[in-house]
Amino acid sequence: MTDTPVRAAIYARISEDTTGDAAGVARQLRDARALAATRGWDVVAEYSDNSLTALTGKHRPGYQQLMDAARAGNVDRIVVFHSSRLWRNRRERAGDIDTLAKCRVGIIAVKGPDLDLSTAYGRGLAGLLGEFDTMESEVKGERVTAAAADRARRGQPNGGLGYGWRRVDGGYVEDPEEAAVVRDITDRLLRGETLRSVTEHLNQTATPPPGAGLRFVNKPRANGNADGSRWNKTSTKRLALRASSAGLRVHHAGQPDEQLYDGAWPALIPRARWESLRSLLTAPGRTVTRPGARQHLLTWGVGYCGVCGSVLRTALKGGVGGPKKRLYICDAKGCVGRDEVAVDTLVTGLVVERLARPDARDLLAGDDDRAVEAGERVRGLVARLDDAADRYADGKITVAQLERITGRLRPQIEAADGERRRYRGGLEVGALADDVAGPMARQRWAGLAVAQRRAVLEALGITVLVDRVTRRGPGFDPTSLRIEWRP
Repeated sequence: MTDTPVRAAIYARISEDTTGDAAGVARQLRDARALAATRGWDVVAEYSDNSLTALTGKHRPGYQQLMDAARAGNVDRIVVFHSSRLWRNRRERAGDIDTLAKCRVGIIAVKGPDLDLSTAYGRGLAGLLGEFDTMESEVKGERVTAAAADRARRGQPNGGLGYGWRRVDGGYVEDPEEAAVVRDITDRLLRGETLRSVTEHLNQTATPPPGAGLRFVNKPRANGNADGSRWNKTSTKRLALRASSAGLRVHHAGQPDEQLYDGAWPALIPRARWESLRSLLTAPGRTVTRPGARQHLLTWGVGYCGVCGSVLRTALKGGVGGPKKRLYICDAKGCVGRDEVAVDTLVTGLVVERLARPDARDLLAGDDDRAVEAGERVRGLVARLDDAADRYADGKITVAQLERITGRLRPQIEAADGERRRYRGGLEVGALADDVAGPMARQRWAGLAVAQRRAVLEALGITVLVDRVTRRGPGFDPTSLRIEWRP
């Protein structure tokens, strides 16, 4: 009678495969097969994880299949190049040593001792060896972390800088064409253009986006979309917010210990302009505005219902068989409704008349303290709205209650955010003044986009209140509007 052959499963793993050819895993498998052959064991399965760390305890498909086979009783021995190929994570190691002990599965290493996990000594030795393996990984991690922090302090980039620069002789110099695009995006946004309009301009002028032509290197890059890619609002915003454009190296981005260091490369824009842009694009409340809300002069944050205080929106209204007109209407209850063209014409006339005066530039000056105060109110309101959403997700409030809370808070957020923008919106006051102030105010106003006109109204601190009409009869009643200016 012959003994039952030992069923061996081979496992191989490498943490980082820089070439992608899995050569390290292949060598481990080859050496493990040779060891199993010398022992006279039958290799019933081979598992591997290429370019996957074991330190974090995250899912490893090959390792999971190995453990499933052990639990199913299909394996007697696990053959590895070294025990560190199996485990680096303390919690995972402790739990799976117990699992393999219950399954009576031992571990055999090409470089290391045999571990009989059915004995206390074998389990203890496996844990001791594993602890040294974990320590080795953690020490390496500490060295890597310290080196990364040192590179950041010296202003060295973490990889390539990307769009806007070229690498020359081990350093970075501006790419003239791409740097000009970064500056143009900055100029346009700080003059009040929207992300949408800036993105449309980039695509209409066939400006090459970041990464254009990389996927199809044989195609020309001249039209900016040779590889099928186009600018979108996300890519435009990401480029505008990029700290490296201001010559800054970010360490631990988005974490509580985030640090900014001077970068060892030429800045494309001044830091002050980048900070203004960041304030503009990351303002609290910006993401809760309804889509398209800033495509009209007085909606959401500039014009309000004089009856209930709600913000204004637009809607097409008209009689049966007659032409429809776009009206500003109360968003909450429909308390008021007024012809958009007539209202805009009246407001525009008053604004450009005031901007034509010699002291117009002084009107565009901001107030940092009041802007900070308004920003704090926005953050508090947004936090309340987020809390309501969490309570709805937890089943503590109904959808009707969430809608009522949202309906109450959203106008307050917009009002506070409008006040914040009026006192300091991140827009450049000098640029606004150059665009509209002076004797040519009316002509310059006519050349502005709606978003830029709104920015001027916000910088001036203008609020337009639409009241109910008191007189009877057809036509537009200008007395039903109240225009308030920032004191």
